Amino acid sequence: MIRALGLAALVAAAPVAAPAQGLTLPTGARQLSERISPLEGYALPTGPFADGAVPARVYEGRVVRRTWRLGGGPTPLQIMAPLRDQIVADGYDILFQCDGRACGGFDFRFGTEVVPAPDMHVDLRDYRFLSATRGETEALSLLVSGGENAAHVQVIQVVPVEAAPLAVASAGAVSPPHGAGGDLLSALVDDGHVVLADLDFATGAARLGDGPFASLATLAGFLRDNPEARIAVVGHTDTVGGLADNIALSRRRAGAVRDRLIGTHEIAAGRIEAEGAGYLAPVASNRTPEGREANRRVEAVLLNRQ
Repeated sequence: MIRALGLAALVAAAPVAAPAQGLTLPTGARQLSERISPLEGYALPTGPFADGAVPARVYEGRVVRRTWRLGGGPTPLQIMAPLRDQIVADGYDILFQCDGRACGGFDFRFGTEVVPAPDMHVDLRDYRFLSATRGETEALSLLVSGGENAAHVQVIQVVPVEAAPLAVASAGAVSPPHGAGGDLLSALVDDGHVVLADLDFATGAARLGDGPFASLATLAGFLRDNPEARIAVVGHTDTVGGLADNIALSRRRAGAVRDRLIGTHEIAAGRIEAEGAGYLAPVASNRTPEGREANRRVEAVLLNRQ
């Protein structure tokens, strides 16, 4: 059963809303998206999928939807547990929490709100969910999905219209590369190169994940719209391992991206080169885990300007 909380109660309660203390995500978490609705409703799940629906309570107010991506490795519980502790320390009461199967698996995932791909990905075999409330007017949900190549975190928060949402930061975060998301094409044209930040490769392997990858669809659209344009796809690595091995790995990864553009997006092979630079062109220090993650990347380089 869905119950809406009135706007009048929200506004009345705003002056006594607890101050936001904030959340700190694991080292290296990169924010993918933030969407703020000044006044909207959000159906906060209150239990697992049952009787054909996900039970929910609707909260109205300022709705903030944010997502992050982390390198593969930590399990959803390892990511969730410290965030849950921070939420409780910030004055929230845990209303409901579950793992994928106990939540309802596929039915729960598609019965609750999830930010669309590529900004959020949910592995149906490996995710955890939590909903929490603070007082009568504030609500928060936390969705963490695992994966061999990357984990994703989604936080949806409702606060009174006058209140500020939780500050969320990453411990030792690396700023998203210029050109991520909607700026991809402008960076490619203006700067001559852009990081394809949403690609996934298994650790130490050259196989490109199944996708779909928004960056490749956007890049393919640019190439179709500009039939004279040519690009090079260039792979980069961190400094783990020898130079020859890293150059070979980075070239194979670039080749996998080239193959995907040719095979899936039907771009002519003669318009795309594939090269590997290994660890010779870092964008961050290789002395930190987040720096090494930033250096493991694939870039598109525009070879001729229109």
